[in-house]
Amino acid sequence: MILPRPTVASVLRLLLSLAIALALLGWVLPRVTETTWGDMVGVLRTVPATALAACFVFTMAFLISYAITMRASLPGLTIPKALTVNTAGSAVSKLLPGGGAVGLAATFFICRSWGFSAGAVATSAIVTGVWNTLSRVALPILAIGFLALARPELPAVLRQAAWGAGVSGALILALFLGIIVSAHVADSVGRAVDRLGGWVFPRAHRAGRAQAAMSDARAQIIERVREAWHWLTLGMVGFFAAQLAIFLIALHVTGIQLAFTPSFAAFAIGRLLAGVGITPGGIGITEMGTAAALVALGADPALSAAAVVLVSIFTNLIELPLGVLAWGLWSLDPQKQTFQAERATHAEPTGRPV
Repeated sequence: MILPRPTVASVLRLLLSLAIALALLGWVLPRVTETTWGDMVGVLRTVPATALAACFVFTMAFLISYAITMRASLPGLTIPKALTVNTAGSAVSKLLPGGGAVGLAATFFICRSWGFSAGAVATSAIVTGVWNTLSRVALPILAIGFLALARPELPAVLRQAAWGAGVSGALILALFLGIIVSAHVADSVGRAVDRLGGWVFPRAHRAGRAQAAMSDARAQIIERVREAWHWLTLGMVGFFAAQLAIFLIALHVTGIQLAFTPSFAAFAIGRLLAGVGITPGGIGITEMGTAAALVALGADPALSAAAVVLVSIFTNLIELPLGVLAWGLWSLDPQKQTFQAERATHAEPTGRPV
């Protein structure tokens, strides 16, 4: 198995998304916050080394927390291997044409090399994807509830985020429950994924592959959710709690003084926007939305810009070098298996490494 080859269309989509991210960060963010990149860099230079070290510690904490969720979704996966596949897949999705689709392909590629069955990996991807998305959409809803208790008037950006999160969360939950309850829904979702795969990777995609995997994975999805929902949830709570700690540190060291409730609201909007796939990892869109929320809640615009850049370094950009390191470690892993060996043994796929 090899990763899909990039097409002209996928390369153009990558270049376009990168151009959008650079325009948002380089031009729009300074104009909206009425500052310059020189001023932002000046603020960032004042950040003490202890704060940077603390942010790095919390970065490792949220990566380990997400590894717990991945381990719960794929029995037999260890925490070190979950860290490897998560960071490698994230780096690939940001660096290569195809974005999240290539990241998902990389995840399949690495997990299959360790002997996991296609159905088990598909189950893991679906379950972690749903838990991740539902957690992101739950944050603004929770934040709007906190703010409603503290403030009679809510900024329009927060109301819109709460409505958008509520609607999208309901749709995702309904789709997930539909896959569990109805084989017909699972089959329809598989066909839709096949059509998407054919559009993204017209040369490498095999027709009907996702549809077959979805049908095979449905029973495993039900089993995984029933047996591991608490570990799945605990991992996501730790994931966002560590990222919130980084966000609060960034606000403190840049001089922004906001109460916890509005700070949490701005953080929630940023985490929701991080899932937007227009740019790699939501870069640019996340910073714009978070800065706008901070300003709407009373923070200084220039300091808000510096704070969101600092947060982005530790919650987004740091995955690039870590992902490259993960690919290197995986390539040197003496225990990784090959598909030729798997075929030679004719072992029954169990979803666990052999």
